[in-house]
Amino acid sequence: MSAVEARLADLGLTLPEVVPPLAAYQPAVRSGQYVYTAGQLPMVDGQLPVTGKVGAEVTAEEAKDLARTCALNALAAVKSVTGDLDLIARVVKVTGFVASAADFTGQPGVLNGASELLGEVLGDKGVHARSAVGVAVLPLDAPVEVEILVELLP
Repeated sequence: MSAVEARLADLGLTLPEVVPPLAAYQPAVRSGQYVYTAGQLPMVDGQLPVTGKVGAEVTAEEAKDLARTCALNALAAVKSVTGDLDLIARVVKVTGFVASAADFTGQPGVLNGASELLGEVLGDKGVHARSAVGVAVLPLDAPVEVEILVELLP
């Protein structure tokens, strides 16, 4: 077991299976020393636990938990192309999309769920730049979607 997966276990988390693509793309692609993940939905056992807009059908706190799940799914996607999460030198960038009610402006707080998970799991290697974008709708009516860019050790 890798040190990163041991840390996940210490947190009571298990790295899930990679979420199968919903269309014509790969969950993650390696280019040189970087891995780019596709947008990861908060799928759990192949299902979205919650659907709808944040600030309407979904609370900000629920969405923050869903963003955490997205980040865990993104780590699984990274492992699918590297074979070992201990190869992560750092998380470079996190981009998050929040399906938002018209008056919802708390997208950064929602994306803290993903950022905090990456920090808990990777320590200083999990510190990153980030964008938190409010959108009208996401695939399958998901409340949140997260993609990450990681740099690998040489």
